[in-house]
Amino acid sequence: MAGSVLINLLQRKWFKWMVALFTLPLSLILFYPLPSPLFPKKYATLLQSSDGQLLGARISSDGQWRFPPADSVPQKFEAAILLFEDEYFHYHPGINPVSLGRAVWQNIRSGKIVSGGSTLTMQTVRMALENQERTYSQKIWELLLSIKLELFYSKEEILQLYTYHAPFGGNVVGLSAASWRYFGRPPYQLSWAETAALAVLPNSPSSVFPGKNEITFRHKRDALLDKLSAKGCLTSDEALLAKAEPLPGKVKPLPNDAFHLLQRAEKDGLAGTIVQSTLDFALQRHVKEKTDRYSEQLAYNEIHNAAAIVIDIASGETLAYVGNSFPNGDETNNHGQFVDVITARRSPGSLLKPFLYAAALDDGILLPKELLPDIPLFYRGFAPQNFDKKYRGAVAADEALASSLNVPFVFLLREYGYEKLHQKLQQIGMRSLDKPANHYGLSLILGGAESTLWELSGMFAGMARALNNFQDRPYNKGYSTADYRPNSYLPLKTTKQEGDLETNGFLAAPSILYAFQAMQQLRRPEEMSGAEMYGSYRPIAWKTGTSHGFRDAWAIGLNDRYLVGVWVGNADSEGRPGLTGIRSASPLMFSIFELLGGDATFDEPFGKMVSICKESGLLAGEYCTETTGSNLPDYMLQGKRCTYHHLLHLDQAEKHQVSSACYAVDKMHSKPWFVLPAVQAWYYKQYHANYKEPPPFLSSCAEQNTNGFMELIYPREFTKVYVPVEQDGKPGLAIFEAAHRNPASTIYWHLDEVYVGSTNFIHQMGFHPEPGPHMLTLVDEEGNELKQGFEVLR
Repeated sequence: MAGSVLINLLQRKWFKWMVALFTLPLSLILFYPLPSPLFPKKYATLLQSSDGQLLGARISSDGQWRFPPADSVPQKFEAAILLFEDEYFHYHPGINPVSLGRAVWQNIRSGKIVSGGSTLTMQTVRMALENQERTYSQKIWELLLSIKLELFYSKEEILQLYTYHAPFGGNVVGLSAASWRYFGRPPYQLSWAETAALAVLPNSPSSVFPGKNEITFRHKRDALLDKLSAKGCLTSDEALLAKAEPLPGKVKPLPNDAFHLLQRAEKDGLAGTIVQSTLDFALQRHVKEKTDRYSEQLAYNEIHNAAAIVIDIASGETLAYVGNSFPNGDETNNHGQFVDVITARRSPGSLLKPFLYAAALDDGILLPKELLPDIPLFYRGFAPQNFDKKYRGAVAADEALASSLNVPFVFLLREYGYEKLHQKLQQIGMRSLDKPANHYGLSLILGGAESTLWELSGMFAGMARALNNFQDRPYNKGYSTADYRPNSYLPLKTTKQEGDLETNGFLAAPSILYAFQAMQQLRRPEEMSGAEMYGSYRPIAWKTGTSHGFRDAWAIGLNDRYLVGVWVGNADSEGRPGLTGIRSASPLMFSIFELLGGDATFDEPFGKMVSICKESGLLAGEYCTETTGSNLPDYMLQGKRCTYHHLLHLDQAEKHQVSSACYAVDKMHSKPWFVLPAVQAWYYKQYHANYKEPPPFLSSCAEQNTNGFMELIYPREFTKVYVPVEQDGKPGLAIFEAAHRNPASTIYWHLDEVYVGSTNFIHQMGFHPEPGPHMLTLVDEEGNELKQGFEVLR
């Protein structure tokens, strides 16, 4: 019976139209897709500190301040927006028949559309459809899609979509952006008055935009506060106090505490996202303030840029990142302030010396205090000089590192091999070494290869991390690689999304320890800058660097917890007088360390106690007269017996050397003597008054002395020299010439005690000395010395 009735109904046209009338909208709702994504992913880029505080923001690609949606809607704003816009939001299926009926009646009475009766769901759909023209057909379409939105999204999700995509006036979109632009705080920190002010904006953002129509704006806000009070959200007294709060005025600037890291994040593909960095919020602000203020002082010397970085050594996380300074907070100057110097390749000067020192210790070709040559060197056209253009003959390796002497480290690199150092530096993180080792040669150790503050900080932090993670510190026994737990040298981290540290260790912990101990004694005797005061105040291991032409000044320091790296200079590479690491970069580094904790007690012993010759720094031999004890691992000790102390045979008066061929053996006196190679000795004794040259041979034993001799050909004694003038009016060269018994011998030329060059075979040297008296000094390979005075005519 029922079946026949249904068949009869299906055969009637009016029933078919009724079914179609209800089925068509349902089909449209179910099968017509909502915009996907519901809102375009054109968001501002936000940079947050490690604890979620805003450090900076970059506007979205469409020119809107639209922050990425948060995970939830603040309770205050939810209460305010629902009471103002859609009080029955949690009870309707996307449309509110009562509101729609009231809107239709108002529109009929007005003869035009004055009210839409839209729920928050309908407003969300309208925003997703990019606010199409208001017509009845468009309204019906929005009604249908609102029902579908309610079917596929929860109420919480719909409220969240609305809250973070609603217009808040001008180019401000969403609650988060509005809260920061109008009040300078995140939404969860807003008062009831501030929350109510934002809640009334999306309804008519253009008519009540902050800063205009304040009467209308205040009326709407205060009315909403009364409703909130009536609902029990706040007391009447609290509502009265809230009404007394001012309305938002002009938009506020967003935080800009890590401009260059935000810029870097966008370049790394994180544009339009919330980037949670590893930066410490308070520390970042303090370091930026110090860097900007210090840069203001440097500007008086036309030095306009500075950068600083702070690293947590244990985790490799970046705690402060100031890619460049903005003196006086000015972001409009044109001194390259927008360049992120932390990632820019620059010449590191002497900053690679600790790595060579540790690597040479690792390979057993150096002991911590072993003497290195500090004499004039010419190698394939490369003639390095120390910063003060002086030579010390021989200097302990750790002192050479502490004093940042160039020549001893070039000698050390020649012995170690620049190819090996090239590979070692790449292993520990110097990725900028992208050319073959021969391209850099020995200049590699003096800044001949470019690097970045980011890269170098990672390398030094890796050394410290490897030392800190050394597990079993063996006492009174040899060093064993099994005792060493390798750890990472790279990468550093700037964001929480970056991966864990690698587990590659390439320098042994004892070698790192001795390098850090030398770095704790860092000094530059030729520059009195007060750095000793800083160093005694804050015990750290530190190293400076100065590039050729005074273009880059560096300082990197560390203790057991933190690393601070600083670069100072001009982004356009313009050099400036006095722009050195110790004068220009180290004061800022030490100032930043005042913000940090940690200590630098790099004094744990390794290996076994051995006897070291005080004068040579090598294992004490049988003729060493003064020794000291030192803990050294076995891998450093092979073949390191002292070769500088000899047993000399002297006559009875101990004034001449003799031999059994020319002197009675029973009358000889044998005495240990510290003997340097002749050229090293000539320079060494200028700095060490207690150094005693070996006595000359007795005249009857003259054949035992094989030293040659030399003579000046020009100028002769009391010669007056005339320096010619070239055709272009510039002073020419006066050619001086010498002769040596052994033409192949090298002669080192000095003018007024300043080294100027060396000659082989043809001993000629050109000078253009100033008018007046001068002293010419020649020293050969055997340490023979010839002095000659002359005068240049005016």
